[in-house]
This record gives sequence, structure tokens and C-alpha cells, in this order.
Amino acid sequence: MTVITVTAPAGRLTGDQRRRLARTLTDAVLVPELGQFAEAARVGFQVHFIEPAPDMMAIGGVLLGDSGVDAMTIDVAVMEADWTRSLRAQVITRVLDAMAEACGLDKAPPGWWVTFRVIEEGGWGSRGGVLSILDLLDSGVFSAERADAIRKKLL
Repeated sequence: MTVITVTAPAGRLTGDQRRRLARTLTDAVLVPELGQFAEAARVGFQVHFIEPAPDMMAIGGVLLGDSGVDAMTIDVAVMEADWTRSLRAQVITRVLDAMAEACGLDKAPPGWWVTFRVIEEGGWGSRGGVLSILDLLDSGVFSAERADAIRKKLL
């Protein structure tokens, strides 16, 4: 289970950009998380778009409607696994690249911030109960190397 939440001022993203980001942000996290691409795993990824009015967001103490700054936050919440510093950095870079590409930019501006949060084992719930990444390791969506690394980290 992975939840990616994009908070951007209302009107910043078009419907077409959100459609594209629903897929590219999923892939930006899915591939590093699983160690490979697996279409079947998409169902475990959600992308949420929150779009408050520009006067409901501020950066540097100034409302976005007054400053004109291009600001967004992208929060990535993942299940506990073997999230090394380099793997987290890879996800953050892939997320920023996907955002910039969808918005027609060469590079993400400094007002776009990504947070990467790991929800500890036993901290996710769905289907009427608690989920464990350990229960998913034999599903066939994880690469053998990634599954082994997660088992080493959590067991």
C-alpha cells in the first residue's frame, strides 16, 4: 500500500496533467518499491490530489495568490521495508521528475517539496484488518532481491 498526496493550488494542474500524474507518480514509487515493474501491483497505489485556493497556501509567510510562487507538496507514504537512504532519494528524484515532466518543465522549481514517510509495520489497515508487507512478498510482484532485502530488514 502506497499513498501519494499532491497538494497544489487550485488551477495549477489540469485534468490531463492529473491523469498523467496518476500513472507516472505511481510508477515513480512502484518500481523502486518492488525492485521491478509489476502491473498487478498498481491496485496497491493511490494518488490523491488536494487543490486548495491559492489564498489557503503560503510560502515564506506570503500567500501564494500574493506571491506568484509555484509551490506544491508531494507526500509519499509507504509501508515499512528496506528503504535505504539511496532508495528514498531515488523515489524523491523520480517523483520530482514526473511532476516536472507533466507540468512541461525541465526541472522542478524550488517551491516543490517532497516528503517521504515510512509507516511502520502494523501501521496500515485495509480490507477490515491490519496489512503487513511481509504478507505481500510472495505475491510475485516483488523482485527476488527486493523481497530478500525486506525480509532481512523486518524479520
